[in-house]
Amino acid sequence: MRAEIHPNYQEIKVTCSCGHSFDTRSTLKGDLHIEVCSECHPFYTGQQKIVDTAGRVQKFKDRFRRGKKAADSATQEKKD
Repeated sequence: MRAEIHPNYQEIKVTCSCGHSFDTRSTLKGDLHIEVCSECHPFYTGQQKIVDTAGRVQKFKDRFRRGKKAADSATQEKKD
């Protein structure tokens, strides 16, 4: 690597709005303040709810289950 062309890579402190903070390394010059982290995001905490107004998720699950049953029965026929 060539000298003096790369940004300074230093340790910074990241602070979330929920109060959780951690240290990381970055080329930023100061501390970083974020709104959502892995400690408070609904996906990571298990509080996320899927809103399915048209039944799309259930339709997909039914179609996938139907295809899986057909594949299982085909493999059973080959074994016999």
